[in-house]
This record gives sequence, C-alpha cells and structure tokens, in this order.
Amino acid sequence: MPQWLQSVVDYVTKSNNTPGWYADPVASAIWALIYIILIFTGVSIAVIAMNWLERKILAHMQVRLGPMRVGPHGLLQPIADALKLLIKEDIMPDQADKVVFWLAPVTIVITAFTVYIVIPFGPTHAVTDMNIGLLFMLGVSSIGVLGIIMAGWASNSHYPLMGSLRSSAQMVSYEIAMGMAVVSAVLMTSFKGGGNFFRQIYGTGGASVGTLSMIGIVRAQEAQQTWFLFKFFPLGLIAFFIFAVAMVAETNRAPFDLPEAESELVAGFHTEYSGFRWSLFFLAEYAAMIAVSSIAVTLWLGGWMRPFASLHGPNVEIPNYWSGGAIDLAFALVPALTFFVLALFAFIGTVRMPKHRAFRVQTIGLAGFALALGFIGLVLLEPHVRDRVQDIFWFSLKVAVFMYMYIWYRGTFPRYRFDQLMHLGWKFMIPTGIAVLILTAALGLGS
Repeated sequence: MPQWLQSVVDYVTKSNNTPGWYADPVASAIWALIYIILIFTGVSIAVIAMNWLERKILAHMQVRLGPMRVGPHGLLQPIADALKLLIKEDIMPDQADKVVFWLAPVTIVITAFTVYIVIPFGPTHAVTDMNIGLLFMLGVSSIGVLGIIMAGWASNSHYPLMGSLRSSAQMVSYEIAMGMAVVSAVLMTSFKGGGNFFRQIYGTGGASVGTLSMIGIVRAQEAQQTWFLFKFFPLGLIAFFIFAVAMVAETNRAPFDLPEAESELVAGFHTEYSGFRWSLFFLAEYAAMIAVSSIAVTLWLGGWMRPFASLHGPNVEIPNYWSGGAIDLAFALVPALTFFVLALFAFIGTVRMPKHRAFRVQTIGLAGFALALGFIGLVLLEPHVRDRVQDIFWFSLKVAVFMYMYIWYRGTFPRYRFDQLMHLGWKFMIPTGIAVLILTAALGLGS
C-alpha cells in the first residue's frame, strides 16, 4: 500500500486531529479535500431538505398540505424546482453593471461555504482547527453583506438598491451585539473549571486566557462539565438569546427579512435576478443559516457533546451519574433509532396511500424511501460506524433544532418595521450585550 494511502487509512481509524494538522502533508491535503467535498455535498443536500421541510411545516402550521404533486408527499419538489431554475431564462437588465451583477451571487455563495472550513462537527471532523477559528468565521460571514450590496448596486434599480442598503444597516446594528455575546462566550472558556484545569487535562498552555479555536471552545465546555448556555446563569442564557436574535437578522430571515420585503421592495436586493443566479442567493441564504446555527451550537450548546457527557481527556477522566456502560450504549443507539423512527413514519405513509393505480408510483417511491432510511439505521448499528458518527449526529441534531426555529419564527411573527428593527438593535441589543459582557468578566474574575 502506498505511504500516502496508508496515512489516510491511519487518519480515518486512529487520528485524534483534524486533517489540517495531520503530519503527512499529502495525506493531510487528500483528507482535507475529501472533507471539503463531503461538507459541500452535505450542506447542499441539507438545503434541499430544508426547502421541502420549510414548505411542509409552514403548510401544516396553516392547516394545508403543502407540496404533494411531485413525488410522494412532494419529496421530489425541490429537485423539480432546481431543474426549473437551471433551464429558466437568465435575464440581465440592459443598464446593469454586468461584471458586478455576475460576481454578486458568486461572492455570497463563496463566503457562505468558506465558513465551514473551521466548523467542528466533531473533535476530528473539521477541515482544520485554526487558533483564531471563531474570528475567522465571524470575519468571513460578515463579508456576505458585500455581495448583497453588490447585487443592489449592479442592478441599477431603485428597489434592489434600497434592499441592499437595508441589509448593510441591519449588519451594523446587529453585528455589534452579536460580537458582545460571542466575546462573553470566549471569556467563559478561561474561567472556573477552565484555565489551569483545562490546561492540566489537555496540555494546552493558552487555555487560561481563553481560546478562539472552535474545537477549543467545545473542549472548554467539556472540561467545565457545563454548556455555556447555563454558565453564570442567567448570563449565558442572555448572551445566547442575543446571538440567536442577531443571527436571524444576520441571515435576513423573518421577522427581520426587511432587505427582501416583498410588500415594500418587490423582492429586495435580488429583484432583477432570475434563473440560476437567483438560485445561488437561495443556496447561500440557507447555507448561511446552517453556518450561524453551527456557531451557536459550538459556543453555547456543547458542540458535538451529547447531553450529560462525561469528560474524557488524555490525562484525566471525570465521570457523572448519567454515564456508564448501559447509559452510554443507550445514547450511542439514538442515531440508529432516529432513522428507524423516520423509516416507520415513511412506512405508515406508504400504507395510508390511496389504493389507486394513479398513486402506484408515489407508493413505490415512499416505500423505497422508507427502506433507505431503515438501511441507514442498520448501518449505524455497526459498532465502528456508530462510534465514529456519534459526534456528527449530536451536532447535526442541535443544528436541526435551530433550523426548525427559523421556520417557526417565519410562521409566527409579523415582519418588523425598519424603525422598530433599528430601535431593537441599537437601544436594546447592544446595551444588553455590553452589560452581559461586563457582568460575565466580573463574575469570572470573582469565581
């Protein structure tokens, strides 16, 4: 076996580092490329699934059915929409700045996916672990608004320009509050339970002054045996709430979707876009939603840690009452059981399908979907696979809760007026974020 291939195999089976820190440069590059491809594919599939789920969940909230025609229960509707957008006529306004008009959606997509380089789906499941990973994520994600401004300016139309300026105003008012909340979480990495204790367990000398490493932040929560959501209660909860509100505004989602307000701006900054270029905005929006949800999970909800997880460091192990052979096994079986439950729901849907030849294809398709889900559940029962995907499953489950909340907000809250949004950002969110930061520092130094 070639040395580089042996190095890749060793990484898959034994490595405790991310691909970016692997000793063999060839194996590191190959495995990093594999991770990038898997992340891009996984996020794209998640966007397709989110599109279908959002339409179905909103429909059920409003007592209707949602997509039902294309495939069983409309499962193929996102694929039909994607094909329609790919073959739809792509129109560019005659007076538009053609180069900037073309670059705007590309810029937004690149920034949305670049963030995933440092997102830790597990202790080893990340492209790389930068020591300034959090700063990198916030910096890159904030560049996305540049693409929105480019789209509004290049369209040479009043409505897109107004929408893009609204987006920049939102970013200024909410980015500051978001930054205060994030700094509060970074401070928590060096306080009681962290600091010297963190360094003793993991042998990392810089932990006593906090860390900007995304993996390091999760390790700090593991070392302190608490999610930062509950740290210095209720300060951790308030910081989390500020970030959760700010991230909805950051991604221009309801009730803060003023840059795209159809009742005022037709469609906002992408009014003049159509076809494939419009679909890039759509892809970037959902990818950004998943990215900021991943940041929230990493900072406040323990990242890949399962509930009631024990500390397992190289130098020490701290058990708790919710860990042990039987309990650990029960948590390890949750991923497989989740897919079995989903397969059961799909099977029940298959049985309930109308017994008519016009529904034969839909019935067969839903049955095949149920079998596929059941097969994935069986694969997840295999011990090596089960142990390797635990962290990815718990991380993805927490992110899925945030994605559901996005849908819930959209179906529940009316859109804010722009003056209300500015009032909320400047007069409530920013002062509250500063106060939480100061109190967190004071309590941490006194603990």
